[in-house]
Amino acid sequence: MEGANSSPVQNLPPTNGNLITILSIDGGGIRGIIPAAILDFLESQLQELDGEDARIADYFDVIAGTSTGGLITAMLTAPNEKNRPLYAAKEIKPFYLENGSKIFPQKSGILGLIKPVLNFIPGPLYDGKYLHKILKEKLGQTRLRQTLTNVVIPTFDVKYLQPTIFSTYEVKTSPLLDALLSDICISTSAAPTYFPAHYFTNQDDKGNVWEFNLTDGGVAANNPTILAMSQVTKQMVKNDPDFSQMKPMDYASFLVISIGTGSAKKEKKFSAEMVNKWNPLGWVLNGTVPPLVEMFAQASGDMVDYQISVIFQALHSEANYLRIQDDTLTGQSASVDVATKENMEKLGEIGSNLLKNPVSRVNLLTGAVEQVENGGTNEEALKRFAKLLSDERRLRRSKSQTTN
Repeated sequence: MEGANSSPVQNLPPTNGNLITILSIDGGGIRGIIPAAILDFLESQLQELDGEDARIADYFDVIAGTSTGGLITAMLTAPNEKNRPLYAAKEIKPFYLENGSKIFPQKSGILGLIKPVLNFIPGPLYDGKYLHKILKEKLGQTRLRQTLTNVVIPTFDVKYLQPTIFSTYEVKTSPLLDALLSDICISTSAAPTYFPAHYFTNQDDKGNVWEFNLTDGGVAANNPTILAMSQVTKQMVKNDPDFSQMKPMDYASFLVISIGTGSAKKEKKFSAEMVNKWNPLGWVLNGTVPPLVEMFAQASGDMVDYQISVIFQALHSEANYLRIQDDTLTGQSASVDVATKENMEKLGEIGSNLLKNPVSRVNLLTGAVEQVENGGTNEEALKRFAKLLSDERRLRRSKSQTTN
């Protein structure tokens, strides 16, 4: 990664086509293996249409990711020495399988049995040293502005108690945000109680320095889909020439794929009676994932999905929005840090099986997951989206050649 070009390969902008294409990936720790399987299938479909060199970054105007989704975003968009994506989608799952148990070293024997008690010890469960090391090795000196397409990665600043959004769009006017991708990824994945918050400084070309005190992006937006859409809308409001043919709030021209990392709704693990017996520590200790962390992340993900679903339905553009999520996780598969070989392989199977499931939406009133009428399976929907993405890319190239 050292010596990567200072200028990224720019995809042709939306003004050359008909659609604005967005990919969003939720947070979820080791459960990032689930979207890895989905993205592997999507990229394979794009390669069937456009050749083996096709990569996901070639087709999306912006890719957004939170926490583990932020890591995947960087893997898909950081340039290698040939100025192509550092990782193909099919290489993401092997990355987790190789490094997961080192990022989340499993407690064995007595330590494994008393893992909940470790929450009483000051500091996070994991020191994050291996995660920091591998990210710095893989991403080197690559900065935010160098990604091969636009990216949006949320974090949360614990000093100012507000989100810090690392967006290639914002770098144009806020150069202090042009941080190393490794620092951004370390920050967005610094899940409270699991990893330490990340401190670093960044300096712009005028010598101005900013201090960052950041924790997991899931505190701000575990499902960053609407954040990505807002970043695009903001560019339209600014009359960015890349969107000169688009109108602000014209969501009918958006093509959005949002991928979750799974949840454990099926277990229905808590009740008001149970929760009323918890003291403050109970909100941390009762579950494979601390309940507070799990509740905030799940609420954020579902609310964003609900809001976007309503918007696209109102515009009669439901077919332009695809949310892929599995709400049936149980036991260790619902954890964010059980990185045993068995659980990681199981998460891969869950991701692959999710392709066969029908396209669904969460009903916030009943809590049930309901099948979308005429939506088909997730696999069928992804094939359709791959064709739309391929056609959009061809259209932009054609219009660009005609203009030139």
